[in-house]
Amino acid sequence: MLVAVVATVVILRGILMPFAAGMVLAYLLDPLASQIERLGMNRLLATLLILMLAVIAVVALLALTLPAIVRELADFIDSFPQYIRALHRLATDPKHPWLGKLVGDGLGEAERSIGDLTTYASARSVEYLRSLWSGGRALVSTFSLAVVTPIVASYLLYHWKSMIAVIDKWIPPARRDTVRALAGEIDETIRGFMRGQSAVSLALVVFYAVSLSLIGLRHGALIGVAAGLLSFIPYVGALTGLAVATIVAAAQFWPDWTLILLVPAVFLIGESLADYALAPYLVARRVHLSPVWMIFALFAFGYLFGFAGLLIAVPAGAAVGVLARFALRQYYASPFYAPVSSSLKPENSD
Repeated sequence: MLVAVVATVVILRGILMPFAAGMVLAYLLDPLASQIERLGMNRLLATLLILMLAVIAVVALLALTLPAIVRELADFIDSFPQYIRALHRLATDPKHPWLGKLVGDGLGEAERSIGDLTTYASARSVEYLRSLWSGGRALVSTFSLAVVTPIVASYLLYHWKSMIAVIDKWIPPARRDTVRALAGEIDETIRGFMRGQSAVSLALVVFYAVSLSLIGLRHGALIGVAAGLLSFIPYVGALTGLAVATIVAAAQFWPDWTLILLVPAVFLIGESLADYALAPYLVARRVHLSPVWMIFALFAFGYLFGFAGLLIAVPAGAAVGVLARFALRQYYASPFYAPVSSSLKPENSD
């Protein structure tokens, strides 16, 4: 059954994103719906209330932030090729031969790639729009999260208790207590990771955005917010923000090495605070994942499921860790691991 489920998920991974997102939302919102239900409101009205409040919050947030984000993002996209060209000029400056040996060829290739990409995008835009209209696959991929996900989340949220009861009934009665205990431990681990990592990401959003803006980096707030949000995926946000911010800083502040080096210092401090001050108290105590296993989970799930895999890598890895620890406990208590009987010991054992 496990092999069949995994094979189905891998085969259908291209269309599972809105359904997986809806399931995650229903899972996260179930405690809130249950709390509202305990106050006297039936499950259907609680689900509709939560859905309405979520839609209002999302619309209000987009109305307040989307225009500024779009303007800043458009300015960044327009300016990024200029930053690459400025770095290429610096790298090919004969006064700095070491810099040319270090990054010159790569920046030249990046500049050519950006130019080729722009030309290609201009040439294929009409064809892409035509295929978008005729095939509809890209259109479905674009709007499925916005349309299908709320529907799936609402349906699953309303039927959550009945689904859990049906799944519980599938389990053999003799094994239900064990499975319920494991499910409770997995649930506590995943919810702990979601709460803890969300708090860490929000803290990094504020830290990166404020610090980069105080340095005077162009697009500092946008880069900081993006890096902080991507920090929900361990290591991804810091590495992405560091690369982009350093390119912008080198093109903007050269030859002021102090301001340029302040940018990687900001990300080093932010990642240190996240790893050694926040994560041990907000995440590590609940997830119980070693850094090596976490990195492996990111690579494995990212390879199988793309960006969606990166989002679920750590919670899924934590769930696998719960099952692996249970399996080890069973193994240690099994006859395979039992001590050798005294009758089987050699007579001259001492």
